[in-house]
Order: sequence, then structure tokens, then C-alpha cells
Amino acid sequence: MGMVQKRKKMHYGDTHLQRRWRVRNRRRDLDQIDDDMRTQSAELINQNVDLDKPGFAQFYCVHCAKYFIDDTALQSHFHTKVHKRRLKALELEPYSIEESERAVGRGSYQKAKKRVIETQPSKDEVKAGKRIKVEDKDTEEPTTSAKVTRKRPNKMET
Repeated sequence: MGMVQKRKKMHYGDTHLQRRWRVRNRRRDLDQIDDDMRTQSAELINQNVDLDKPGFAQFYCVHCAKYFIDDTALQSHFHTKVHKRRLKALELEPYSIEESERAVGRGSYQKAKKRVIETQPSKDEVKAGKRIKVEDKDTEEPTTSAKVTRKRPNKMET
């Protein structure tokens, strides 16, 4: 009977490679993307030609901070789960310094505001003047009178 073979590590001591891959796949944080959406969304959609970037930097998703090779790839990206998750994550206001001070005890707690975020317009719509919308969502609490309570039938009553 043979013994259990131990798995050999192929790349022992490759932490320098792990760091390089970790930094290479790094994307922009949500607060940076939120700042881009508010200030320079039109400039990011209509960038100058850059031969070093995919698609010559002409097809850029502002919400995901990602370049695509052509318009069909960008439009199909808008329907993917990854893009929809990013839109959902951007609905909440980004974490700010004021919020961190309130969490410490220097102020009263305020719930993070929800926003309505739509997918970015196409290049033609941006040239026509359409911009990315970031609007606050109306959050109204339902009143207690609107609740309908249902009484369970008792075993003795039936």
C-alpha cells in the first residue's frame, strides 16, 4: 500500500508575484467612482484617443471604471450581473469623513441616503447633452394605519 502523496508547491516564495497580480486587478473604489460621476462623467465618456488602452479609450463604463474594445461589448456589459451589482452598490451615498465623526460620537447618527442611479447614456446621447443622473430617492415610512392585520381563526371557534 502506498502512502498519501503530499502536494508539492510549484511556486514557493512567489509573494512578489502575488502582489503584482493584486495591484494589477485593482479597480477604483466606490467613492472615487461617485466623484467621477458627479464631476467629470462627460469627459470620461468622450475621452481622447489613447492607443495604450482597450478600444483606444473610446468605450468606457463610468460606473465600473472599465474600458471595452467596442460599442457592442460596452452595451452588452450594461446587461451583465457585474454592472447591475455595481449600480446597486453606488445607490448608497459614499462613506465620508463627517459620517466617521458621527460614528465616533461627534454628532447624531444619520442614515445613509439612497439614490436613483441609471446606466450611463451612449456617446451619441452625451453629445446631444444628456448626462448621468444621480437623484435622491424619496424614502417615506409607511404609516401604521396602512397596515392590515389579519386575525387567525381560533381552534375553538371553528
